[in-house]
Amino acid sequence: MKLHTALSILAALQAVAVSALPSVSKRAPNHADFCRPVGRLFEIDEKVQYFMGTNTYWIGFLTNDSDVDLVMKHLKQSKMKVLRVWGFNDVNALPEPGTVYYQAMIPGQQPYINLGPDGLQRLDVVVDKAVHYGIKLIIPFINNWGDYGGIQAYSNYFGTNATNWYTSAPAQAQYRKYIKAVVRRYKHSNAIFAWELGNEPRCKGCSTDIIYNWAKSTSEYIKSLDSRHMVALGDEGWLVSGGDGAYPYQGGEGIDFERNLGIETLDFGTFHQWPHAWSMPYEWGSQWIKEHDEIGKRLGKPVVLEEYGDISDNHTATRMPWLDTVYYDTKIAGDMYWQYADFLSDGPSPDDGNAVYYGTPEYKPLVIDHAARMVAKPVV
Repeated sequence: MKLHTALSILAALQAVAVSALPSVSKRAPNHADFCRPVGRLFEIDEKVQYFMGTNTYWIGFLTNDSDVDLVMKHLKQSKMKVLRVWGFNDVNALPEPGTVYYQAMIPGQQPYINLGPDGLQRLDVVVDKAVHYGIKLIIPFINNWGDYGGIQAYSNYFGTNATNWYTSAPAQAQYRKYIKAVVRRYKHSNAIFAWELGNEPRCKGCSTDIIYNWAKSTSEYIKSLDSRHMVALGDEGWLVSGGDGAYPYQGGEGIDFERNLGIETLDFGTFHQWPHAWSMPYEWGSQWIKEHDEIGKRLGKPVVLEEYGDISDNHTATRMPWLDTVYYDTKIAGDMYWQYADFLSDGPSPDDGNAVYYGTPEYKPLVIDHAARMVAKPVV
């Protein structure tokens, strides 16, 4: 049998399997312990509280279960509550054997979702370990960037681009098929904190109507599949006014944070903080935090500082003023640093210059101490 024919048959079989995909949860659902918004905060483990969390985009791509266990154990020991992990890994050509991928969109073949041991079964391990250690997961379904496929992988297959992808019927249909497969797989798990439409969606130069309408219809679709888990956009929190016209306030990326937060089927807002990448001084970060806190106050919804990082020689000096602003000056529901790092069986986890490694001197003030004070912060 020719390889192309074999792959086509495999794709067809896996596509059929997705339609009957079971939940992997091994426990009877107790919906009372699902996370939910309560005013401007969240109920986590049946307690309204503030939280600290982090990002490990790579954990679902690990092939050693012990490494996943180690990370989850260290997160729990650090009193972090929420972990954001990529729920996507799209390819346009089959990778080397043993390489993890979740969805294949190979030209000339029908797209299919990889349900095998090098596919969503790796994400199963993450969810199961999260259940065991009491960690809650935020899972985005697509990447704005080309890393791990994302919109670019869809565009390569469907002939779209970074802007018209949002309104392409064939691309959106496949995106929703993928959403359906993942949501059905984990909808009964109390490990899920929230589903996210994507990581940092942008539509450069577009009217903000494009992403607003996409966010509204997609979040409604997710809620139709799973009404009990929260849904968020996963955006960077771009504003459309203020800031003396600086880049984060121009609306040029097609995002209006405040307008989007008003969508009924989005349970909370997210914003990211990358001053060095946006040509802003590090000191400006505290202003950015306060501005999003005020928007959350006006709309009565939780707001999470979902990513923050710095390329500097002293992460502690740069980030502590931001963390103090979150803790002392706002009701930001939680903050999640980019990115958690650890020492795994095959060496250190990825470091893009922003990583703070477990057990290092800077880990104590930036994670251990801050997580403890966030969990203990009075709810008033």
